[in-house]
Amino acid sequence: MSGTAVTQEVVFEPADNARLSNLVGPMDENLRQVASRLGVEIRRRGNKVQILGEESAASSAGRVLKELFVLSNSEALSPDRVHLCLQESGLSDSPAVAAKDADDVVIHTQRGGIRGRGPNQRQYLDSIRRNDLTFGIGPAGTGKTYLAVASAVAALQSDRVRRIVLVRPAVEAGERLGFLPGDMAQKVDPYLRPMYDALYDMMGFDRVTRAIERNVIEVAPLAFMRGRSLNDSFIILDEAQNTSIEQMKMFLTRMGYGSRAVVTGDITQTDLPRQQVSGLKHVIEILQGVRGVEFTFFNSKDVVRHPLVQRIVEAYERTERPSGPAANFPDRQS
Repeated sequence: MSGTAVTQEVVFEPADNARLSNLVGPMDENLRQVASRLGVEIRRRGNKVQILGEESAASSAGRVLKELFVLSNSEALSPDRVHLCLQESGLSDSPAVAAKDADDVVIHTQRGGIRGRGPNQRQYLDSIRRNDLTFGIGPAGTGKTYLAVASAVAALQSDRVRRIVLVRPAVEAGERLGFLPGDMAQKVDPYLRPMYDALYDMMGFDRVTRAIERNVIEVAPLAFMRGRSLNDSFIILDEAQNTSIEQMKMFLTRMGYGSRAVVTGDITQTDLPRQQVSGLKHVIEILQGVRGVEFTFFNSKDVVRHPLVQRIVEAYERTERPSGPAANFPDRQS
């Protein structure tokens, strides 16, 4: 529904030319980015801006510009930072989601606090906190793996679990392990590298290395999980779209007492043989409504990488809709 067109004025105080230059960006590109994203017109004269547009959009733009002006005093405002600020503002929040903002979840790690950027990331962190099994499903760049690893590190550092187990299927873009050089550990290492990178970012290289040596952190291919029972562990299955139905069932039944699991994946980027059904697609229908299980579905608006990634994902979403049992789920939240 279209709202009433209004003109809103925002005055930035103190009128510091250096901060104002940082705020608006070269050739006012930061202002243009906010205007384009929210569908408003922004006019600037000195330390005052006029925002023209629908009432709700103008109000959101005014709020974002005020937040950016506060940030301009302590950091350089690049287009990427403006994009993240727009994400964090939750501009597409429904009233129900906006009401949850007061109960925002902050993950505390050695490298500082990590919080969700936007409503779906906040719901995802809250779901991980409350449930024994959480699924994060959506396109690349939405923070699914990073936030799951952050939650695992926080749980380990607060002694809520005794170990972290990070798992990935060794299936990527049609390649086979036999064609890679080295022993088994060297063959699977490239598939697990994104998880190592997230761990290094949160704990530092030395602490991660020591934790792996003591088996407090285990990073392993999915095939190594069969027959195991994992107690007091935080288990993450990444790239789960590349699991078969049987592998997904096998993984989910590895959970032991005191354990928590997070499964992440993008059902639009499956690298399985053409006729094989993804275990992630299948499990969406199987586990809907099961107590202790919750799904978070991300979309292009949740992308927190380069703004171009968001536009790329949106282009693919317009032309490639998932088929099969998961077809009706990707844009839905539980």
